[in-house]
Amino acid sequence: MLTIGELASYAGVTVRAVRHYHAKGLLPEPDRDHSGYRRYDAGAVIEQIKIRTLAEAGVPLARVRELLRAGEEEFAAAVADIDRRLQAEIRERQRHRERIARLASGDSLVLPQEVVEYLDRLRALGVDERIVQAERDGWIPLAAHSPERVPEWMSRKREQLDDPRLVDFYLTLGQALDRADDDPRLVELADKLAAYITRMADERGEDYVDDTDIELPLVKLMDTLAFDTVPPARRLIELLKQRGWTGWTKLERVAPTPGATP
Repeated sequence: MLTIGELASYAGVTVRAVRHYHAKGLLPEPDRDHSGYRRYDAGAVIEQIKIRTLAEAGVPLARVRELLRAGEEEFAAAVADIDRRLQAEIRERQRHRERIARLASGDSLVLPQEVVEYLDRLRALGVDERIVQAERDGWIPLAAHSPERVPEWMSRKREQLDDPRLVDFYLTLGQALDRADDDPRLVELADKLAAYITRMADERGEDYVDDTDIELPLVKLMDTLAFDTVPPARRLIELLKQRGWTGWTKLERVAPTPGATP
């Protein structure tokens, strides 16, 4: 026969836990012997281990009581059900771990790998991080809206980055970030960008310049993200409109403003 301390030790719980299970009616409390001590047999150890195992599995104590009183088949079925629930929890926790791992990897948390590689290439070319951030913020909703088109768009972006003139546009814009809206480099940049876009549209068609085909509210959202991150971009778009093009996220050809630089 075992003392309460020995029972607790063999079952892998504390004496306090044994007393708690007594109070909850999960474990029968034996009578005291002539010495005034409660003595437990081997069956109590088995019952205590069952209680501990079920409780650690997250089974409410009220449910533990039911299971301990259940027949062999009912108990086995209940344990199988608990096991399935635990497996589902394990899978969910694994997904959480994967999300945490992706979070540690930065952009990969919310963007496809080809977009992450594109952003890394911009950084490698020396593009200002604020511009890279604006690109990143724009690609997040775009990739979520049309994930099936991301490979096509990224292929085009990689091809465009092979053109030194587009790279020069990014670098010049970076130099103008901390300048006022009347910085003459923005005018120069608008001239360069308009010439580049026009050449691309004439050679490859306007669909090559832009065919994102997304709803106007999303376009406005993405434009706002860009303008908040890169304030000179708003002035740049005004200058670009004078030169026959408008839009940041979605480029469209418009009639040039009379008197504007061709």
